[in-house]
Amino acid sequence: MAGTDEDNIPAVSGSPDASLTQDDSFTATSHAGLTYPWGDAAPEAGETIGIANGIGWARIPMPGSLGHINSWLLDDHDGVAVVDTGICLTMCSDAWKALYAGALRDKRITRVIGTHLHPDHIGLAGWIAKKRQVKLWMTRGEMLTARAIVADSSDSAPDEVLVQSRAAGWDEEAIEAQRTRGWNMFQRMIFTLPRSYVRIADGDVLDMGAHRWRVVTGSGHSPEHACLWNEKEGVLISGDQVLPRISSNVSVNITEPDADPLGEWLASIDKLLRVIPADVIVCPAHGEPFKGLHVRLMALRDEHRMRLYNLAEAAAKAPMRAVDAFPLLFNRPIGEHNRGLATGEALAHLKRLEVEGRVQREDRGGVWWYHGIA
Repeated sequence: MAGTDEDNIPAVSGSPDASLTQDDSFTATSHAGLTYPWGDAAPEAGETIGIANGIGWARIPMPGSLGHINSWLLDDHDGVAVVDTGICLTMCSDAWKALYAGALRDKRITRVIGTHLHPDHIGLAGWIAKKRQVKLWMTRGEMLTARAIVADSSDSAPDEVLVQSRAAGWDEEAIEAQRTRGWNMFQRMIFTLPRSYVRIADGDVLDMGAHRWRVVTGSGHSPEHACLWNEKEGVLISGDQVLPRISSNVSVNITEPDADPLGEWLASIDKLLRVIPADVIVCPAHGEPFKGLHVRLMALRDEHRMRLYNLAEAAAKAPMRAVDAFPLLFNRPIGEHNRGLATGEALAHLKRLEVEGRVQREDRGGVWWYHGIA
């Protein structure tokens, strides 16, 4: 786990590719219907861009294919609340120092809000909370899961992980490489979390003086992801629950190997379609603020449904393993750097087909084969 002193924030670290599916693979997705009020503009170091009354946009650079995370700065009584922080890396903490010397100069940080547990969202939450003497606000599902993962660290991958990889169809060379990489990537990207936090839950309304933000939760990408909706200003902070150009990874993971995260993801899309108006400005974790929420949600839903259809059709022709599903799910090569995420997402799609009664899983010597059901 990262240290409790800012001098222990590393200059470099691994950064998982948080998304495998680029927009150009979405045959059901079109930029028609999505508009970008700020075009391709983005805040520079130490600067913010105003999105609406009392809502500022900052951008924190990160390594990896995503390249950045957006942080949202919300007027909060006599100060500013921070939503999402970046990874525990010097390049990210330097970006915050530039903000403190620039757009946030003479402004008090009132609280840190984490939309969900992934390191690019809460990697520096503990650092900001400690340095600014404020509290971290998260849903219980995200905070407790983050704590469990941080506590589960070892020099080699756990046996349960290797068993699942073998079941998914990995060869012995890939499994041995996974074993020797260890089991501490998550911990290395997160500054020590506070021992206490403020719980937020679906339906809560956060009082920020002139502004009210309603918590709207979703799941599938993470256990209890918090979006924030300001009805008066017509703004939704969507985190990774809705992104404009990529589909968030939805994976079966070793913590809940029998879960149905894609079912949860699709149910969350339906929930957002019911609860949030179509004309809000969507402030995502990655990419640019956009309008066209319902268009985007329906495109995401339809893309996953098409992938499920393609998998079911393939399994009806011949039994398949999770690794055999990769060409049907992803439009990029799958190698050592992204095999884990690809496997988790393939297993999520196959599990959804199992739940829907469209495939049946057979265990052949520790390898899972999926058969279509007529």
